[in-house]
Amino acid sequence: MGGISVTQLIIIAVIILLLFGTKKLRNVGGDLGAAVKGFKKAMSDEPKDTKEENKVLEEANVAKTEVTKETKKDKEQA
Repeated sequence: MGGISVTQLIIIAVIILLLFGTKKLRNVGGDLGAAVKGFKKAMSDEPKDTKEENKVLEEANVAKTEVTKETKKDKEQA
């Protein structure tokens, strides 16, 4: 009733194997796996980069605040 049965899936798999061959399918599977692995790595690296960028920005803000305080002290002394 509109669904794909297990036997139909097996027949489709056999036809694909006959058309492309096992070597080509293995290469396609390897390429697909490498693409997924690269995508996962890029997604997991993003938060690390963001944390490092935030740390650098915080350090810059602290340095800017210290310079501003020193400038105010210099103006008060003058």
